[in-house]
Amino acid sequence: MTRTGATRAADAGRAPLDAERATLDKAAAENFPVAPFFLPEAWRADLMAVYGYARLVDDIGDGDLAPGGADADLLGVGPDRAGDRTVLLDAFETDLHRVFDSVPRHPLLRRLQPTVRRRGLAPEPFLGLIAANRRDQVVSRYETYDDLLAYCELSANPVGRLVLGVTGTSTPERVRRSDAVCTALQIVEHLQDVTEDLGRDRVYLPAEDMKRFHVDEADLAAPHAGASVRALIAFQAQRARELLDEGAPLVDSVRGRLKLLLAGFVAGGRAALGAIVAAEYDVLPGPPKPGKVRLLREAGTTLRGEG
Repeated sequence: MTRTGATRAADAGRAPLDAERATLDKAAAENFPVAPFFLPEAWRADLMAVYGYARLVDDIGDGDLAPGGADADLLGVGPDRAGDRTVLLDAFETDLHRVFDSVPRHPLLRRLQPTVRRRGLAPEPFLGLIAANRRDQVVSRYETYDDLLAYCELSANPVGRLVLGVTGTSTPERVRRSDAVCTALQIVEHLQDVTEDLGRDRVYLPAEDMKRFHVDEADLAAPHAGASVRALIAFQAQRARELLDEGAPLVDSVRGRLKLLLAGFVAGGRAALGAIVAAEYDVLPGPPKPGKVRLLREAGTTLRGEG
């Protein structure tokens, strides 16, 4: 083999590893801990496998894949269609099914396969995340709050259900509480990311509520929020707070290190809402982010069953 041929072969061998690493490296930038150090090692590995899946499907749906086309190539999508998100999502779903009945092509799905088998995870939550990203390709506005909740059922709630599945703690009541927490966290993220989402031509504030508060999209494109936008954000923040309160008993339904993890999710949502309040609901300059002190204080409050 020539040196040039060897170099190309080495580059081809690195591409799958680079694609996998690019996805998993994003864990450090997440609002909420993906697999914190205090969890058992087996849980951490399985949660990271689930995270890798969720992150990759979101990156496909948002057009945020690592440059170079490695992910498309791994999924069997040719260069001429590598920019078509719907085609990539279809190929990704095909590869997901291989997790359950054969051998997947993408390294992140190969990483997921032992977790699925070890924990007995069903396909439905994984398929829900793909369906949410398919919806993002054709739906960019939501008329009612119920419409938005239906989207969150696909885009957020599967993650909590997978956490319960990985930890072997799923019950109908816990799933119900988890869904409330996950939907709340999704709404909070939408409130933090109003400007970023608008830049992607997406608005996750229900149109009926925008009309109620006399807000149009030009108001969302301003450098700072006016009084009407602030009132709208406050209204949505209260909805998220009520959902967090509804889901918070999930924390006391478990014990040990899982309780710490779930308290962290609830506390993260409450702390983010606190940051939005501290910004006087002006989310347009950029996402209001809570500091560590606020996060720790909210975690303590949640663990004590207060708040």
